[in-house]
Amino acid sequence: MSIETTPASTPDPEWERLVAGLADKVDSPLLQKTADTPVNRPDLLGDTPLTPEWVRTSAGWRTRAAVGKVNSTRAFRRWVRRQGGEHGHGAQLFRGMRRTFLWVQGTEGVQVATARREVQQAQADYKTAKWGHDKRLLPGPEKNKRRVVMEKAFAGSVTAMGKYKSAQKDARTRRAIRGTLAAAAVAVPEGAGIYLIGGTGGVIATGSALLALALIGRRTMGGELYDDHDVKFGDTLKLTDSMLNKVYRDAKVIGGDEVVELLTPCTLTADGKAWEVTLDLPSGTPLKKALTAKTGVASALGVKVQQLHQAPGDREGRLQMRVSLHLPFTGKPTPGPLLAVDCVNLWLAIPMGVNLRGQGVSTSWVERSGLFGGEPGAGKSAAANDLLLAAALDPTVALYLCDGKAGADITPFEQIAAMYDTDGDPERLLEILEHIWTVEIPRRRALAKEHGSRKLTAEMAGKDPRVNLAVLLVDEWSSYGAAADRKVREELERLLRLIVQQGRALGIITLCATQKPDADSVPSGIRDILSIRWAMRCLTPQASDTILGQGYAAAGHNAQDILKSQRGVGIYMDGEGAEPELTRGYYYDDDEVDLILGRAYELRAKAGTLPAGSVSLSEQLRAVDDDGARVLAALLDAFDAHVGDDEMPSEWLPGAVLVDALVAAGTPLSADSLGRLVVRTDDEKGKRPWQGSRVVGYPRSRVLITVRDRFGLGE
Repeated sequence: MSIETTPASTPDPEWERLVAGLADKVDSPLLQKTADTPVNRPDLLGDTPLTPEWVRTSAGWRTRAAVGKVNSTRAFRRWVRRQGGEHGHGAQLFRGMRRTFLWVQGTEGVQVATARREVQQAQADYKTAKWGHDKRLLPGPEKNKRRVVMEKAFAGSVTAMGKYKSAQKDARTRRAIRGTLAAAAVAVPEGAGIYLIGGTGGVIATGSALLALALIGRRTMGGELYDDHDVKFGDTLKLTDSMLNKVYRDAKVIGGDEVVELLTPCTLTADGKAWEVTLDLPSGTPLKKALTAKTGVASALGVKVQQLHQAPGDREGRLQMRVSLHLPFTGKPTPGPLLAVDCVNLWLAIPMGVNLRGQGVSTSWVERSGLFGGEPGAGKSAAANDLLLAAALDPTVALYLCDGKAGADITPFEQIAAMYDTDGDPERLLEILEHIWTVEIPRRRALAKEHGSRKLTAEMAGKDPRVNLAVLLVDEWSSYGAAADRKVREELERLLRLIVQQGRALGIITLCATQKPDADSVPSGIRDILSIRWAMRCLTPQASDTILGQGYAAAGHNAQDILKSQRGVGIYMDGEGAEPELTRGYYYDDDEVDLILGRAYELRAKAGTLPAGSVSLSEQLRAVDDDGARVLAALLDAFDAHVGDDEMPSEWLPGAVLVDALVAAGTPLSADSLGRLVVRTDDEKGKRPWQGSRVVGYPRSRVLITVRDRFGLGE
C-alpha cells in the first residue's frame, strides 16, 4: 500500500511565511552576520547540510523552534492520515492482538474438526448398518453377516469418538498453555510495575504491552512495512506499488506527477523466487518506452538486468513485470523429462525447457521449422537435443542429420538415423536433400492425396502406419557453404528452401542451428520462413535480432543480456506471433543421451523401423529383453549358417540340428519346448529327407511367423 503524503501543490501559509523569513536571512551557504555573530565564518567543509553556527544563536534558536513547530504539525497531520490506513497504530495494535489470539488458538482446531467429521461419518455408517440389520424376514446367514457389519461400524464409531475427545483435550491443553504464556507476558510486568512504582508503573507496563502488540502487528497482512517505500528492491527483496512509481520515475519512463495503475498487487510467486505485478502505464505512454528502459528500471530497482523481466500485456500500455530475488538460471539445469518416458508421440507437443516461472515449455513441431543460434558454447547443441531425442523416442520418425562443423554432436544418433553426415561434406548434404526432395516429399504428397488432403495429420497417422514425421537437422550451414563450390551451394540453398516451404505440411520438420544466423550463415530466404526461434547468448544486439527478428532487441528481448554463466538459456519464441520468453533448455549429459538412444534403438528394432540393412532380424531380437526372443534369434542364426547351393539360408532344418544349435548358442531348449515355442501345422510336422534318412524338422518360414506374431518384427 502506498503511503499518503502531503501533496506538493497544497499551499501552507504558515510554512510559506517561515520559508520567506529564512530566505531573507539565508541566501548562501556562508554563515550570516547577526547581532550575536558579527563576522561571517564560512563552513570550512563546504557541506551545507551541516548546522551553520548562526542557528545556535538566539535568533537561530527562534527560527529552529518555528520550523520545528511546522514540522511537528505536519508530522502530526501525516500521523493522523496514517491512522486511517492499515499502517495506523490502531490497525497495528489490532493486528498484534489478532495474531496473538491466533497464536494462542493454534492450529489444533483443524485436527478437532477432522476428528469431528470422522465421528459424524462413523455414526452415519453405524446407523446405515443398523438399519440394514434391523430389517425383518432376512435369512439367518444374511442376518449374521449384517450383524458383523453393524458391530464393526459400531466399533469404528466408538474409536472415532475416542479420537475426537482426545483431540479436544489436546487442543484445550495446548491452548491453555499458550494462553497462560500470553497472559503472563502482560500480567507479570503489570503487577511488577504496580508493586514497585505504583500507578505510574502500571501505566508504563500497560504502555509496554500495547507497544509490544503494535510491534507484532506492524507488518500488514501482505507483509508490508510503513517505510518500505523509501528503499530499493535490491535492499529489501520486496516490491511495493510506491516503489514501482519511484522506479519508473527514476528511469524516466513516466513523469514526476504521473503514476502507474496496478491491476494486480505486488505478490511473491508461489516458488518464492520472484515478485510479479501487472500494471498499466499512464495514458499515452508507449509500452516501448518501458521496455527499452530496462537498464534504467533495473538500476532504479537495485538489481541486475538479468533479474528483471518485462513483457507486454494483453493490450497496449499494459506491462507484466517480474523481478527475481536472485539471478535466474545459474544453478544446476533441470533434469530432462525424456529420461522418465518410454516413448514419445512427436505429433504432440514435446518438452523443450523451463521458463522463468519454473513452468515447462512444450512446443508442437508439427508444420513448424526452427532456427537456433548463439555464440559458441551457449548451448545450441543441447537445445537441439531436446527435439532430436524426442524424435528418436518416436520409432516412426525418420531422422536426417547433417553437421557442417564435423563435430560429434550427432554421432550417437548414427545407428537410428535414416541418413546422416558427420564430416561436413557438402556432397553428402546434397545427396540427403535430394533424397528428401525427390523421394520423401513425392511419397508424402501422394499419401496426402490418397487421404483426400493437402497435408498429413495426426489423425491420418493413427489410421495409416505409412504416415509419419521426419526431422531434418542442418547444423552450421555456413560451413557447408564455405566448403562447396558456387553451383553446389546454390543447389543446396534451393533444395533446403523448397523442403522448408513444402515439407512443413507433409510432416518434415526442419531445424537449422548456427553460431550467427546472418545471410552468410543461413540464407535470408530460408531464415525468414523458419518459425520457431531460440536465441542463445549473442555478442551483439544485431546478432540477437537476426535470430528473433528485427526490433526485438530494442523491445527488451536482447540475447546479449544473457550471461555466460547461464548456459543453455535463450530467448525462445514458439512459432509465429508468440511472445519471446526467457527459457532454459533441458540438458542431457553424454550418459543420459546414450541411455535415451539405447531405448530408442530398442523401440525401433521392435517396430522394425531401423534403417534398412543396419541390423539383422536376429540382432533386433537380441535387443528385446526376452528369453523367447533370444531363442528365436539363435534359430535364425542356425538357418543362416546352413547355406544352400544358391548361397541362400536354408529353408528347413531338422529339430535335432536346431536343438544342438541352441545348446551351442547358450540357450538350451528341449525338443518338446521348441515345439511349444514354434507351433507348426500338421503338414509342417511331416518327415523330410536329411542326409540319407527322414527326420522331423522346422521350416524357416514358421520361425519368421513366430517372430512376427510374438514380437511384431520382420515383414
